[in-house]
Amino acid sequence: MASFVIEGGHRLKGVIEPQGAKNEALEVIAATLLSAEPVRLTNIPDILDVNNLIRLIADMGVSVTKNGAGDYTFCADHVDLNYLHSEEFLQRCTQLRGSVLLMGPLLARFGRASMAKPGGDKIGRRRLDTHFLGFRHLGADFVFDEKAGVFTIEAKALRGTYMLLDEASITGTANIIMAAVLAQGTTTIYNAACEPYIQQLCKLLNKMGAKISGIASNLLTIEGVECLHAAEHRILPDMIEIGSFIGMAALAGDGITIKQVSYDDLGLIPDTFRRLGVRIERQGDDLFIPAQPHYASETFIDGSFLTMADAPWPGLTPDLLSVLIVVATQAKGTVLFHQKMFESRLFFVDKLIDMGAQIILCDPHRAVVVGHNHALKLQARRMTSPDIRAGIALLIAALSAEGTSIIDNIEQIDRGYERIEERLGALGAVIKRID
Repeated sequence: MASFVIEGGHRLKGVIEPQGAKNEALEVIAATLLSAEPVRLTNIPDILDVNNLIRLIADMGVSVTKNGAGDYTFCADHVDLNYLHSEEFLQRCTQLRGSVLLMGPLLARFGRASMAKPGGDKIGRRRLDTHFLGFRHLGADFVFDEKAGVFTIEAKALRGTYMLLDEASITGTANIIMAAVLAQGTTTIYNAACEPYIQQLCKLLNKMGAKISGIASNLLTIEGVECLHAAEHRILPDMIEIGSFIGMAALAGDGITIKQVSYDDLGLIPDTFRRLGVRIERQGDDLFIPAQPHYASETFIDGSFLTMADAPWPGLTPDLLSVLIVVATQAKGTVLFHQKMFESRLFFVDKLIDMGAQIILCDPHRAVVVGHNHALKLQARRMTSPDIRAGIALLIAALSAEGTSIIDNIEQIDRGYERIEERLGALGAVIKRID
């Protein structure tokens, strides 16, 4: 287990460029299994979760060629179907949440997929019902071996149909789309997730020969095709990392420019930070966050204090609530945060409370943050990162705190953020990685 030692109080200044989007990368890498022809993907982030998925599909028999930094060509012309039923494969799936995205492509192309219950962040229940209900709508049979913890899904032939998803699950929508592109007939998916990364997946599949319409809406129509072919695709910058850098610039920045953010794909993220009083200047496709000695959160029109809640796209992504909470600790004003999707994601606030933040954890889903207005600095502490997003939030808090903090279990941060200590070090942060 590795740790970060962070010397707080250093002001950060300069230019930083976001990595490729983690969630999109996991989806489009899985999609390469749908074709026996080469698919080239660029702007792939060099992070633990993505690298583990690349190694996993390589061991499945997919030819993986690294053309350069973040530039890979995948060719799934000789997939080892026997390996997909091995204990080794199932065991590796338990260590990687993104492995669930392999089920749709494998089912569509080979008629069968087995998967152990996937791993990932410990942020509460993350059910898979939407995935399997969608596969069933397409005509697949589903079996769950509760003792072994193994899901098996198989179908002689998938057939297009209409379905109304029980929730706008991002990975569920991605899996169903990938299964439906090779199904016979037309599939209509209502209440589909429509995040930019789902849009990107659909655009890649269309380049490969799929026929998907309704992209960017929650109503997708997919005309099944017999096979998919070669294509090239560039992954968007990671909106969660961009939001993390905005929060970092607000708390510890002395003028930071975030380059090439694909602004039109950020949705509510910039305006959400602005509601906390953070100044953000758009400069073409870049963002500049100036130094701010003080910032004040808005109130509602009737004077009541601000409430921020996560919601499916185009609502606020739940992955940024942890960062927004840290930013709110130094704002002037009080904010209620409502984390609706995951019941364990707010438990990290006890570490912020230990650092001196004024936070009331009302229940597993709600926390009230009373901002310090920079009158009371956070104090350095030793902490443990419970998941990717809480980990980066604690790192931001440590950068702004007085004294030297230690964050343990930083492998969680490595799962989602590429060489974060080096990139922040270039801005003036003092961070050391130790075993």
